[in-house]
Amino acid sequence: MRIAYSVETVRAAERELMARLPQGALMQRAAAGLAAACADLLGRVYGSRVALLVGSGDNGGDALYAGARLARRGAGVTAVLLNPDRAHGGGLAALRAAGGRVATVGGGAAGGGGAAASGGAAASGGAAASGGPMAGRGPAAGRGPAADGSAATAGGTAAGSGRMAAGGTAAGGAAAAGSAAPGSGQAPGSGQAAGGVASGSAAADRGLTDGGSEANGDAEAAVARADLVIDGIVGIGGKGGLRPDAERLVRAVRGILVAVDLPSGVDADTGEVRGSAVRADATITFGTYKPGLLIDPAHTHAGALRLIDIGLDAHLPADPDLEALQHEDVAALLPRPSAESDKYRRGVVGVVAGSARYPGAAVLAVSGALRGGAGAVRYVGPAADTVIARFPETLVHSGPPAKAGRVQSWVVGPGLGDGAAARHSLEDVLASDVPVLVDADGLHLLPAGSDLRKREAATVLTPHAGEAAALLGVSREEVEAGRLAAVRALAERYGATVLLKGSTTLVAAEHQPVRVNPTGVGWLATAGSGDVLSGLIGSLLATGLPARDAASTGAYLHGLAARRTTAPHGAPIAAYDVSTALTDTWRDVLA
Repeated sequence: MRIAYSVETVRAAERELMARLPQGALMQRAAAGLAAACADLLGRVYGSRVALLVGSGDNGGDALYAGARLARRGAGVTAVLLNPDRAHGGGLAALRAAGGRVATVGGGAAGGGGAAASGGAAASGGAAASGGPMAGRGPAAGRGPAADGSAATAGGTAAGSGRMAAGGTAAGGAAAAGSAAPGSGQAPGSGQAAGGVASGSAAADRGLTDGGSEANGDAEAAVARADLVIDGIVGIGGKGGLRPDAERLVRAVRGILVAVDLPSGVDADTGEVRGSAVRADATITFGTYKPGLLIDPAHTHAGALRLIDIGLDAHLPADPDLEALQHEDVAALLPRPSAESDKYRRGVVGVVAGSARYPGAAVLAVSGALRGGAGAVRYVGPAADTVIARFPETLVHSGPPAKAGRVQSWVVGPGLGDGAAARHSLEDVLASDVPVLVDADGLHLLPAGSDLRKREAATVLTPHAGEAAALLGVSREEVEAGRLAAVRALAERYGATVLLKGSTTLVAAEHQPVRVNPTGVGWLATAGSGDVLSGLIGSLLATGLPARDAASTGAYLHGLAARRTTAPHGAPIAAYDVSTALTDTWRDVLA
């Protein structure tokens, strides 16, 4: 399982660890891992050209020390300082000693997020020393709150060679090209990354002086010529988008772009992107994942993720802020019938869906339910003939749900309509003593301010961004920009487990870490795919899985089934294609 912690938690853990280590040891661990990852991406270090975009925080120090390591292996390394007076002194000295070069950008770049005090920097685990350079790894408050190159300018636009991107993402969008497969945790190697290619050797940079001397030369040209560029502009405490100097340099990148800890301009805690931000080919993060690396829109800026162990595990709390299930986690949750199981012991899921206008919603919800592990599916509604024609094994009833027979869970809402009969069906199901999943029209019919904690069993709500906005009384844009805040607010307001669908699907329940689904693809943004997901999760609920596990397991299988259907190159799919791929997907997870 991938786990992520907030900036505050990471900083506290780093303070504890730094107190037990020699000064500067933690930064050296991070820099060693960063340099090794960059070497893998380059394929050949000797003769390659590397540029460092350096802010005043610890990420800038990591980049400088990593650059020194690459320079000692024969790379031509140029550090571009966005705020020369506040660059990490130790890292800068190490780079110069290794033969690296330095270019400066006029005007500085300190931005939102709390840079170190003017003229000073913090010693490892200690307070800022007036007029001194940064030592160790991070100020007293933890790792690098500096946000050089950052500014709270909202609404930036995509520009350049795909390296700059503005805040916001469309619901249902695909993960960024170059993202690693679930569970791999590896950045692409062999000298190539999505969105950029690794070049071979190159001549010395023109316009910059040798021997580490500072030059006010052509920093932008040095970045453009580099085979690999390291983004060390903003620390994990940075807020807001990039400032103009930083934005201009990032737009000049033509080689592989590697972010230190997280892409500059994204919010580490929330995944929000307020203004222009780096869109990396790979992100090398330290100690633990940060929530923003796993949540859109920031996730699409991170590229392939690689986690470097710097020894934080023993200092992090048991419960993370965010979790992402992997194959082995899902395999452990999937229900398995025993030798004495019968269809009723395996669970019966009731499906209340479809209408004269939307009979297909009933078919699709039943198709997902039949492949979710339950022993039987009981359909209630006006589309019984259509359902039986496609799935003769379905048990059907004209309703109301309370008289349809015993079930272990209900799914209500897909294609249900908004009439009196639909409203009565929802009320009937919510009055039951079994887990209930509410989707689509059921969400529209849910009374405002409903407190579902009063139910005897769990309730799962599965809104997309528009439905979530209506439930919260905010705009869709606000939900899409702050998905983590939205799903937490829904879970708290309604007392339910909430699955927020979209470009990254999130599952929240009160007092538990939010789960993020890593398997979704953009092709799932197709009519009816949510109906399949509802049936699948409802079936998992009927087998006895707790609501949070059923929702996150269902989302994982649903996304994998879509990947399987569109593989290897991606192609349009229909919702029914996803349901038919669920059996083989289930088998793959258990293999």
